[in-house]
Amino acid sequence: MTGILGALADAWAEIRVHRLRVLLSLIGIAVSVAALTAVFAFSEYQRQYQTEQSDRSGGRAATLVVSEMNIDGSPVDVDAFDERVTAASERFAFSHTARVVQGLAVPVALSDGIVDVYARLYDPVYPQIHREQLLDGRWFTDSDVEALAPPAIITEALWDRIGRVPLAQHPTLALAGPAGGTYQVVGVTPRQTYMDESLGVDLLFDAYRSRVDALPEGAQVQFEVWVPQGMVEEIAPVLAMDLRAGLPEGQTITVNRSDWAAQPGNLNAMATFEMVVGGIAAVILALGALSLINIQLVAMRQRVREIGVRRAFGATSGRVFVSVLLESLVATTVAGMIGIAIVIAILRSDWVVTSMFSGIQDVPPFPMRAAVIGLIASVAVGAVAGFIPALVALRVKVIDAIRF
Repeated sequence: MTGILGALADAWAEIRVHRLRVLLSLIGIAVSVAALTAVFAFSEYQRQYQTEQSDRSGGRAATLVVSEMNIDGSPVDVDAFDERVTAASERFAFSHTARVVQGLAVPVALSDGIVDVYARLYDPVYPQIHREQLLDGRWFTDSDVEALAPPAIITEALWDRIGRVPLAQHPTLALAGPAGGTYQVVGVTPRQTYMDESLGVDLLFDAYRSRVDALPEGAQVQFEVWVPQGMVEEIAPVLAMDLRAGLPEGQTITVNRSDWAAQPGNLNAMATFEMVVGGIAAVILALGALSLINIQLVAMRQRVREIGVRRAFGATSGRVFVSVLLESLVATTVAGMIGIAIVIAILRSDWVVTSMFSGIQDVPPFPMRAAVIGLIASVAVGAVAGFIPALVALRVKVIDAIRF
């Protein structure tokens, strides 16, 4: 222990004596480690961003889609299907179950006449399953079913068409057709792209169903169930068997996953992305390490006399080797910690992440994996960069060093 502490003291003294040379050589290491840490941190943020984008289309992991169909192609009895799945959901104690109907067209009275608008029907938990976002307003609640003026959530393009009336002024939407009436606009969904001009409206399933005798021809009701990802392989087949029990002949019920984690290609794409990112980071670090090794070797040639004097006064070869090695190791570790601290300070600001990954909802904390990788890399670079000069120092003969 005394020898190690003495070697550390020697290394720190050398760093202080040659602080200008050390500072210049370690700037590159600090930048390289900071770049390495930032690359792996961005990899984690990119993974979260891709996950959220996938959740919006297919649902969170794990989302099960329950569908019913008649083999002869005849319309499905929506009420019987609803009753069957609702009963199963209660038996399994599912916390997030939503009915959804997509692809409807409802006539809406606008200033320029009656316009067919794309409509979706769903239950209040559907936006949670799909991580959907609002530009303004709120989502549906269970109490909205009893409202005299049923709530509606519209797209930003449709909001523009009705004059972009502030939601605090309780704007309304007039629907024609079987489900016609006055609907109160309670929320606005943002454009998906800058050129998105789609006119759309979301309605509560029960509020719409209470106004019509039957869903429009061709409309298909699906149930979406959000279950724990670790239990989906057990739940899905059991749920399918439960729903099919006692089903009339000629009808079938399917239970499939729709979330991104069910597609092996998505997982492979994320793994490939991380491998590419890791390769780029490794190249960045290797360039910094080569630069430091070169500087250390040049510096070692200038310290031949110093090493010879130390050997003449009794310093063992092991002491010289460890001292030179630790000099590089301590310096690069400190430089790496500084680089990591700078990256953490920058990325701890949520606006930096949200500005780079527009639309991300759950900004994860700074990934400790990136900081640990950066610290390990700085120690490894210090060990490699110090090992070669330390070997050179061992080959120095005392008499030759004094004559140098």
